[in-house]
Amino acid sequence: MDHQRLTLYSHGSGCGCKIDPGVLDQILSGSTRLVSDPRLLIGNEHRDDAAVLDLGDGTAMISTTDFFMPIVDDPYDFGRIAAANAISDVYAMGGRPNLAIAILGWPVQQLGPELASRVLDGAHAVCQEAGIVLAGGHSIDSVEPFFGLSVNGRIAIANIKENKGAKPGDRIYLSKPLGVGIYATASKLDRIREGDMDKARDTMVSLNRIGAELGEKTWVHAMTDVTGFGLLGHLLEICKASQVSASIRFPDVPVLDKDALNFYMLMQCVPAATARNWASASSEVNALPKEIWQILSDPQTSGGLLVVTDPESGQMMEDLAASKHQLLCLIGEIEDDKSPRVSVIY
Repeated sequence: MDHQRLTLYSHGSGCGCKIDPGVLDQILSGSTRLVSDPRLLIGNEHRDDAAVLDLGDGTAMISTTDFFMPIVDDPYDFGRIAAANAISDVYAMGGRPNLAIAILGWPVQQLGPELASRVLDGAHAVCQEAGIVLAGGHSIDSVEPFFGLSVNGRIAIANIKENKGAKPGDRIYLSKPLGVGIYATASKLDRIREGDMDKARDTMVSLNRIGAELGEKTWVHAMTDVTGFGLLGHLLEICKASQVSASIRFPDVPVLDKDALNFYMLMQCVPAATARNWASASSEVNALPKEIWQILSDPQTSGGLLVVTDPESGQMMEDLAASKHQLLCLIGEIEDDKSPRVSVIY
C-alpha cells in the first residue's frame, strides 16, 4: 500500500483546510461565549494560538490542538508535519511543550492500518525531537484521513507571549519562508519539479523551538505562528489585538524560491484557501499585484513564527538567530495607527 497517495483522499490539505476567516468570525460570534474564570489567563478573545491556565504557582499550562488532512503523500512525513505544526502553538506562546495526545481519522478500508501506523511513527519522531511524550490519543474510521495532536506545555506567567502587545516602532520578524501551500498544490496536481517538495517538507517538519527562547525575552512584545490564514491574515490578527498597523517590505519576506513560486503560480498551482484569505484581508491591505498577494495570503502549514520586538533589539535578534542557526528575517515595522491595516511595500 506504500504507493497510495494520501493527498488524493482529501478535498484539502494541511492548514489550507482551515475554515475561511470570515466564516469563522460568524461561527465564533454566533455560538461561542467568552469564558469567565479567574484561572483562565488567555482564551479566544484575540485568536491566540493556545489557551493558558494559571496553575497558581507562578506558572501556567498552555493547551492547544491542531489537526488537518494530508499535505504530503508520504504517511511518515504527514505525521511529522502535523506534529510539528501542533507543537508550534505552544512555542508561539513562548512556552515549552511537555505532553501530546494524538487525533487520528482514517479511511481504514481504503488506506489500511499500516499507513496510519506510519503516520504515528512520524509524529513520535518529532515529539521525541521536541523532548515531549506522545502518550496516547483517539481515532475514528473516517471518510477522509486527518491527523494532529493535542499538546500541553508550561510557561512562567511573566513570559507568556500573545497576539496583542505590539507597539509603534516595533520590528517584525519571520522565522520560516513562505510558499509551502503553493508547492503542496503543485504536488497534488502532479506539476511539482524534482526536489521542490523536499524543500517544502524540510521547512514544515522543522520545529519552532526558538519560540521558547523568545518567550524569555522582555523585548519580545507579541508573537504568533503563520499558518492557514497566511502572513497577511496572521499579521492583521496582531494589529487588531494590539490596535496598531504594520508595514512590511515584500522583497525582505523570505520565500522558498521566488522563481519556482512564480512558475507554479503561472501554472495555476494556488490553493483555494489563498483567494479566501485575500478576500478576508484585502479591505485592510493596500492594493497589490496578484503575484504578491498570492504569496502573502498563501496558507502555511507548520509555518514560521511572526515575532514583534522592541526597535532596539536588532543585534540581540541577530545574535539569537546565529546561536540557534535559525532564520529570523526582519520584514517590517509596527506603525502608530489605531485603524488596523497592513501596508505592503513592493
